[in-house]
Amino acid sequence: MKVGDISFWYADIGLPYRRASLSGDTTADVAIIGAGYTGLWTAYYLKKIQPALDVLVIEKEFAGFGASGRNGGWLTGGFAWNHRRYLEGSSEHQVRAMVEAMNGTVDEVIRVAEAEGIDADIHRTDELMVATKPAQVARMQAEVAHRRHWGEEDRVFQMNARDLAARIRIPGALGAMVVTNVARIQPAKLVRGLADAVERLGVRLVEGTAVTSYETGLVTTDRGMVRAPLILRCTEGFTAGLPGHKREWLPMNSAQIATEPLPVELWDRIGWQGHEIVGDFANAYCYCQRTREGRITVGARGVPYRFGSSLDTNGAPDPETIRRLVAILRRHFPDAGEARIDHAWCGVLGVPRDWCATVGLDPATGLGWAGGYVGVGVSTSNLAGRTLADLVLGRDTDLVHLPWVNRRVRDWEPEPFRWLGVHGMYALLNAADRREDRAGAGPSKLATLGNWLTGRG
Repeated sequence: MKVGDISFWYADIGLPYRRASLSGDTTADVAIIGAGYTGLWTAYYLKKIQPALDVLVIEKEFAGFGASGRNGGWLTGGFAWNHRRYLEGSSEHQVRAMVEAMNGTVDEVIRVAEAEGIDADIHRTDELMVATKPAQVARMQAEVAHRRHWGEEDRVFQMNARDLAARIRIPGALGAMVVTNVARIQPAKLVRGLADAVERLGVRLVEGTAVTSYETGLVTTDRGMVRAPLILRCTEGFTAGLPGHKREWLPMNSAQIATEPLPVELWDRIGWQGHEIVGDFANAYCYCQRTREGRITVGARGVPYRFGSSLDTNGAPDPETIRRLVAILRRHFPDAGEARIDHAWCGVLGVPRDWCATVGLDPATGLGWAGGYVGVGVSTSNLAGRTLADLVLGRDTDLVHLPWVNRRVRDWEPEPFRWLGVHGMYALLNAADRREDRAGAGPSKLATLGNWLTGRG
């Protein structure tokens, strides 16, 4: 089993070549820090709208090194939000507009991939969020009602156990929430294809260049200084590594495993012929996909947060996290329980104190940002990139009036309180799942307490 080495997705396609580093001081019209989905989508739309714009993207490692090349491959049109918080200072109409805009990201990402010749194993399918306990059924019903209330009546519905079994056989499944118009992707293929696409448009993309600080009009790196009137921070889970941002977004850890390709006879028993993206309604939830070549990937929270906002080492998870992921594989897909695990990896995602994604630009300073995707960034980053491009170019579009634009939230607490809070939350969520495993148990209040503790609820 390969552990770390960034992700299975790069083992699948091979580690990329390294672009040249910044070769000394330079200038740009727009400087973008970070060459993940957010930075690349922003650069793409800037150049599509205004081709003469001089756009420079600065990356410490290589394009797609972070969550963009490590995620679960779910292109869903979902995003990290809390309707109560988005309603603060916004109307219900604006929140519904946000939901509608996010729903459109699946088609938009696929449109660009087709236009730019990006082969990212994109497969249109449904999302199945499975309930295996009565308490999970209650959460499922509440989530279906919530999403339908906010404008997703045409794409979200509930499926009973019999109909679910006709698609995929998961032991003990009592039903599922179905979300239509989603897609499975190979995330590293998408981000690498996007990096090539922006270069073809004339964007300058430098790698191996660490940003050490930035301020109005100036980005300082270990390879030289960049002067630009507009500077966009697109660093998501790596934001805490920039001076002055230690407590802004928490680098929350998530991990995955990938099995060997499974034989046809196993797939005949499991089902899953529609290649749906699959998760569950456990409090400590999981996320899975059936890959192009017939592997199962399983993802979940491992060690949720490292003290002092520190990061993993090249995507390597700890043995206990791998054990937990294998246990989820065996619980949901027992027919594949003895399959060889070919790869295990992890990465960080950005979590704001209110667990709500944001995008913004301060016209007075020329400094902008986007992120806080809380694990659903494949689609959210596309809308963020389009919105940042409109803000930079001063376009008065519907996107710049959505309720996540220019939202500011308080920072996370200093250590050790944020470490204690996050680990306390996940201890309570895991304890809630154990309680809900009891026969006839309803939703555990421990989960409510855990979510309240860190502002998630």
